[in-house]
Amino acid sequence: MGHSSSGFSKTGLDRLREVLAGHVESGKIPGLVALVSQGEETHVETLGTMRHNGGAPMRRDTIFRMASTTKPVAASATMVLLDECRLRLDDPVDRWLPELADRQVLTRPDGPLDDTVPARRPITVRDLLTSTSGLGLDLTAKTAPIMGALFEQGVYGQQDGWLLPAPEPDEWMRRLATLPLTYQPGQRWQYNLSDDVLGVLVARVTGQPLETFLRERIFEPLGMTDTGFHVPADQIHRLPPLYAPDWQSGEFNVEDPAEGGHHSEPPAFPSSGGGLDSTADDYHAYFRMLLNGGMHDGRRILSRAAVELMTTNRLTPEQQAAREVYARNVLHTGYGLGQHGGWGFGMAVRTYRGDYAPVGQFGWDGGAGTTTYADPENQLVGILLTQTGMSTPDSANAIHDFWTTLYQAIDN
Repeated sequence: MGHSSSGFSKTGLDRLREVLAGHVESGKIPGLVALVSQGEETHVETLGTMRHNGGAPMRRDTIFRMASTTKPVAASATMVLLDECRLRLDDPVDRWLPELADRQVLTRPDGPLDDTVPARRPITVRDLLTSTSGLGLDLTAKTAPIMGALFEQGVYGQQDGWLLPAPEPDEWMRRLATLPLTYQPGQRWQYNLSDDVLGVLVARVTGQPLETFLRERIFEPLGMTDTGFHVPADQIHRLPPLYAPDWQSGEFNVEDPAEGGHHSEPPAFPSSGGGLDSTADDYHAYFRMLLNGGMHDGRRILSRAAVELMTTNRLTPEQQAAREVYARNVLHTGYGLGQHGGWGFGMAVRTYRGDYAPVGQFGWDGGAGTTTYADPENQLVGILLTQTGMSTPDSANAIHDFWTTLYQAIDN
């Protein structure tokens, strides 16, 4: 592929491929799909195989479990409702989510569940969008009673350790309502739970299942034909197994098979915190729309103002500091990813330069080994999709090297 003065250098793209190929050839990652674009130029690499022991090759249209990389996409459903004045940022959510009215808040985040004070104010739409609702998964405080209670109540987790919600939305909300908030509404950034509540909010405001609304308002207009909360039976051959390599033996344990796995039929709870399946091209269409200020092929998907709100930092310095502690100590960001500072709606936003990417870059990573960010300064989108979860550093290291080499490939 030729390049113009505003694109990638051939040397840089060759090096990107070489570095990614090294990760696949090491035997630690069975395969991957990488997509990078700048302006009108798009470049795709497919390496390795769908299974750890060979077989069908990875393809450009391979479908991946997006896990937490779902968050930046699912948040757009709420933005549509804000654009249409069907929701307002500072509306209390009690009207649609009465289960969350009149909350009690833990006196200490790690304290007993019955030691509480009343919430100082209701939870708002803004609190949910910024993940400051007072609800969250704090994987740095696994011994806190509230963390145990979230799993005991079945808000999260099933017998096999799957982290997505299992019950249908109304039952899930009922279980959530039995628990206090960890922090006062608007006080502190906490991971994940607010995103799943947003999905319930959208369904109740619209009177449609979350997936139906996303499909009509976001996926279909963007041509995201392979994005949804499960993979249809006639397409399941395009979904690889999800592996959780054993960090000692390196053995490829199947965390989620394709056929008969968690993504082979519609889930009872469509998780806007982590449930989407998608492809590199579908995600590229979405992030390119954000870079284009909400436009796609001459059609407006979101207002420019909505996109700017989503993709710029919404946290106070104190909230950012608390989020950084979390990012350093947990899961996929614990391997040196995710040092960004800020958080918008459903995604990280870089507020300082901590690696090769500039301030303003936005996006997120997923525990199933996915990463997607867009960078307004360079008009750049980068997507790397693997089928290896973050149980070992291997996918995280490949993601790290992907971004490091991608930024060196910019030739302007």
